[in-house]
Amino acid sequence: MIRSDETPKLQTQEKIKALFRGRFKAVLWIIIALFIFFFINPFVMIGAGERGVVLNFGAVQRRVLNEGIHFRIPIMQRIIRVDVRVQKSQTDAAAASKDLQQTHSTIALNYHILPEKANWVYQQIGGAYKERIIDPAVQEVVKAVTAKYTAITLITQRETVRHEIREMLKQRLVAYNIIVDDFSIINFEFSKQFTQAIEAKQTAEQLAMKAQRDLERIKIEAEQKITQARAEAEALRLQKENVTPQLVRLRQIEASLRAIEKWDGHMPKVTSGTVPFIDVKNFEDKP
Repeated sequence: MIRSDETPKLQTQEKIKALFRGRFKAVLWIIIALFIFFFINPFVMIGAGERGVVLNFGAVQRRVLNEGIHFRIPIMQRIIRVDVRVQKSQTDAAAASKDLQQTHSTIALNYHILPEKANWVYQQIGGAYKERIIDPAVQEVVKAVTAKYTAITLITQRETVRHEIREMLKQRLVAYNIIVDDFSIINFEFSKQFTQAIEAKQTAEQLAMKAQRDLERIKIEAEQKITQARAEAEALRLQKENVTPQLVRLRQIEASLRAIEKWDGHMPKVTSGTVPFIDVKNFEDKP
């Protein structure tokens, strides 16, 4: 028999046990939830500029996950994130021109994976699509286009060559669901011997142009001197035609008048044996 004074104690103990069992269950559920969240992880987050490739027991599915949070079936499904933002690839390419001049170029390519085909790219190519697809395509296209032009044409029509390489790369890579955004020729070099020949040719052309300019300048200066000499000869001829006996007599009279104006009326005290002579007859009218 349970005494009446022991009944409250038993009730208190039962309450404590019930409370303890309730807390234990809550803690157990929290542990289970944390285990599911961190280890089983039924949710996946696809970040900006990414797409999610769904694998069911390793098999690639048709569905591609867009940006955001998605539910997956634990253990069965695995999500592979694929970057679909614009990326840069830089490739060195060697080729020969139409006139068999060796060229070395550095090609920079901006590209991105077609977002809705991220699963195909992952399944058929994998993550190393630069080494497997882009680099070989760049080298092959550069060789094909370079072989159409001579070395000089490659220099003078660089923009045309760039455009043709870009269009061919677009056609080649779109078959692999890779889109070309931009294309640049960072560096374009020829052999050392060809570069020296080009520099020598440019120097010779510059010297020839300078010689031509000097020749033209000499011709112009000679023509100017000839013209000036002709003008002076014509002036002398006209002066000779205008010299008459009357003009000579007038110049003599003018000279005598200037001598009279300078004379003070006295004979020089010291002379060299001669006395200035003024021809008075110059002032006489001659018939």
